[in-house]
Amino acid sequence: MPIQNAEIAAVLNEIADLLDIQEANPFRIRAYRNAARTVGEAGRSVPAMVARQADLDALPGIGPDLAGKITEIVNTGSCALLERLRKELPPGITELLKVPGLGPKRVRALYHDLGVQTLAQLHLAAQEGRVQAIAGFGPKTQQALLEATAARLRQERRFPLGVADETAAALLAGLAAVPGVARAVAAGSLRRRRETVGDLDLLVSLSGDSAVMAHFIQGEDGRQVLLHGGTRASVVLKSGLQVDLRAVPAQSLGAAWVYFTGSKAHNIALRRLAQEQGLKVNEYGVFRGAERIAGATEASLYQALGLRYIEPELREDRGEIEAARQDRLPVLVSLADLRGDLHLHTRDSDGRDSLEAMAAAARARGWRYAAVTDHSRSPAFARGLDPVRLAKQIDRIDRFNEKAQGFTVLKGIEVDILQDGTLELPDSILQRLDLVVGAVHHHLDLPRARQTERVLRAMDSRYFTLLAHPTGRLIGERAPCEIDLLRVLRKARERGCFVELNAQPARLDLADTACQMAKAEGVLVSINSDAHGTLEFNHLPSGIDQGRRGWLEKADVLNTRDLPELRPLLARTMG
Repeated sequence: MPIQNAEIAAVLNEIADLLDIQEANPFRIRAYRNAARTVGEAGRSVPAMVARQADLDALPGIGPDLAGKITEIVNTGSCALLERLRKELPPGITELLKVPGLGPKRVRALYHDLGVQTLAQLHLAAQEGRVQAIAGFGPKTQQALLEATAARLRQERRFPLGVADETAAALLAGLAAVPGVARAVAAGSLRRRRETVGDLDLLVSLSGDSAVMAHFIQGEDGRQVLLHGGTRASVVLKSGLQVDLRAVPAQSLGAAWVYFTGSKAHNIALRRLAQEQGLKVNEYGVFRGAERIAGATEASLYQALGLRYIEPELREDRGEIEAARQDRLPVLVSLADLRGDLHLHTRDSDGRDSLEAMAAAARARGWRYAAVTDHSRSPAFARGLDPVRLAKQIDRIDRFNEKAQGFTVLKGIEVDILQDGTLELPDSILQRLDLVVGAVHHHLDLPRARQTERVLRAMDSRYFTLLAHPTGRLIGERAPCEIDLLRVLRKARERGCFVELNAQPARLDLADTACQMAKAEGVLVSINSDAHGTLEFNHLPSGIDQGRRGWLEKADVLNTRDLPELRPLLARTMG
């Protein structure tokens, strides 16, 4: 399997991490991080660009030196710089950077002062009380590291959905080209669009004799073969991702697809329902006695059990089977339903592109509006706006809108919710905006009651439209903050404001179950990209996937509304 964008980005990020630990030039480190982000979010195959000798300089932030590194990675899977940096530092030390609370400076201190090189060594050092003796740590930090390392050591390795998507697409394309393969599809948690994927489940249906299993185990990417049989094979890719392939007859493809898509709880509920009707359901079909009565398609299986077709994202045994029996399944929201984006950043704060470029990219997607919501001052990393700079941006947006036709830039701000629940910017400037996006970026470790009261107080502010990334989680890196989300949602309903489903793959915040909760409470959810550059609008499908898992329909999503319908909803939150 050829190298993918995500793997190139991983190499570039590792280079940046190792340079950071070595205290290299900050501009050099930033160049590699930006390149990793550009490659990872590119809407086209970078290896394909290399293969046709396209100019990589056309990608944002990629100069000749980085283009050479990327070409080397595509051709070899690595690069000489990375191999040199790995030799200069202990293997695996970059894993420490994934521990919440550890940045390059602290990793350097742990390595130099305690000889810590691995998660296990850090866990032991924290257990023995040695971490708190290092300058800048202390007992509280030591306890947090002890808990974080314990959690990571227990955690099964899982892969981001985007990485799994890219890997599966390449594998399926190769399988579909093998003679005798009628169809190749993905199943498992990938198809259910879970936030992370533990392994890949792939199915092929055959139209005749095929050497598909032999083809599958003979990939040229150093895959390790775990199992090789006539109808099933399992391999572990170089990335560590396990892939299971099964060949099924065409008359059973639908049943097998349901079975291997899961979830396990959904399949158990289907079997129980079948038993109630005197039927049997398994990966081969639906049977009445020895007679197969359905199974060639998924729809036929569900129909044989008296059910409407259930979308894969809903198959978690959270009420979907009863809803299908009663013909009240939701018509799930789709990407095409979105009319705009209510959370994006420009280079006026920490974005990479201009206001005009972001507006043009949004308009090119067929949207009617987009809200510029640059950061306020508090996040030091964001070069945020004070009232004077925000006022200048507001005037600039007004001038832009006077000339634009058929597209509107909404005036907004992502304002920090301070520890006491007040908003960082005064009402005198907030009142000039179309919407105010409130966000918690600091003090995420407050006790549940204090964190909840903090957010509730912010929502009581005269100008408050949308609560951004409500739990502050970073998938696999930072747990959700302790907050009573039900109270927050009920406050939003009372106040008439909204909550965000942030589509950044590292966030996907709200979680799917929280989306269901918002829907039940009658609170509209805004599915936003939180884009910091034009390429990051490509994150929105991940947000849509999460919303679908949360049973959201078009009417449940704030930014599916056209601008004339949206404006009154925003206005009611603004004083």
